[in-house]
Amino acid sequence: MQHVFEKIRELIAAKKGVSQETITMAQSFEDLEMDSLDSVEVISDLEDHFNVSIPNQEVLQIKTIEEAVNSLSKLVNA
Repeated sequence: MQHVFEKIRELIAAKKGVSQETITMAQSFEDLEMDSLDSVEVISDLEDHFNVSIPNQEVLQIKTIEEAVNSLSKLVNA
């Protein structure tokens, strides 16, 4: 789970030009000034990185870093 969180932080930090240390599990994509396209792009990059696929309906419901970590961790650890 921690490695999933670290990868999410890395991708968001690069996309938004912020320090990874400022990104926490409790934040939403909105808190990070990410629109829906930004969040879908990050999730797509994560799916590619971990070689998994989150169902589209589930992707649309992911609004926070924690939700993204939980969804990806389930697939990565399956």
